[in-house]
Amino acid sequence: MRSYLLRRLPSGLLVLLLASFTVFLILRLIPGDPASSLAGPDAGPAGVAAVRAQLGLDRPLLGQYLHWLGQLATGRLGPSYAIGGQVADLIGNGLGNTVELTLAALLLVVALALPLGVLGAATRHRPLAAAVRAATTAVLAVPPFVTGVLLVLLFAVTLRLLPAGGHESIIQQPDLGVQYLLLPAVCLALPSAAILARYLTDSLERALDEDYVRTATALGVSRRRIVWRHALPNALPPAVTVLGLQFGQLLGGTVLVEAIFAWPGLGQLAEQGVLRRDYPVVQDLLLLLVAVHVAIQLLTDLVYAWLDPRIRWE
Repeated sequence: MRSYLLRRLPSGLLVLLLASFTVFLILRLIPGDPASSLAGPDAGPAGVAAVRAQLGLDRPLLGQYLHWLGQLATGRLGPSYAIGGQVADLIGNGLGNTVELTLAALLLVVALALPLGVLGAATRHRPLAAAVRAATTAVLAVPPFVTGVLLVLLFAVTLRLLPAGGHESIIQQPDLGVQYLLLPAVCLALPSAAILARYLTDSLERALDEDYVRTATALGVSRRRIVWRHALPNALPPAVTVLGLQFGQLLGGTVLVEAIFAWPGLGQLAEQGVLRRDYPVVQDLLLLLVAVHVAIQLLTDLVYAWLDPRIRWE
């Protein structure tokens, strides 16, 4: 496994390098000048030029890019242009809340997708399987921002069971923290759970058509034991790959969900950075997201190989 990790590390670093260049370049191509925004509407060309020089935006693009890479290499991300404070502190303050929301959504994805996927495969060619497929299709057809609004209207406005938005520490106040966490986690988890459930259903149906399942059935093994003890372990490795991809989607989806539920995480920070043309905040956040994707894909490959002994590290 160590040699496998060492072989994968250069490709991961190359992906991060290409992603950093792409992020840096795209931000500079987007219309809008941070210096003009910070200088104010009454500032003249000299004032804007002074702000650009202060921010280092008057240097060549290659010099700015290399300076940013140097900051990343040393861990000193520098100050924010418009939001205020150090970028590392801003990301650190919101990272815990985003990780909390993402992990809660990931648990809900597994808790929803596993029984629905098994149910859809075990009852195929029956009305219940058709109902599961219809439910997952309906969830995928509704955009997350519509789902979020509907959840707020139902559980916060109509039933008054849960708060409409905000955040409380789940460590300091577990009961209250869970109440604030539940609606955004459900909104974030539903699309990924529907995708994973459908994929798991298809994978499990293929496993149930294998010869060893027919042999076990002929030997009198119960249907439940066949599904859970024999077919499901063989259907899990492909689903794990999809789960790894969905984890990346969950991280990306936090931007919209945090805006809907006023969740103070990286999503709100990214929104502020984009609106204020805060280059350091936005480019560091985007590169962090890419790094998490790379790490998750590597971890997914390791779990896949652990679940399927037929795969060899070589």
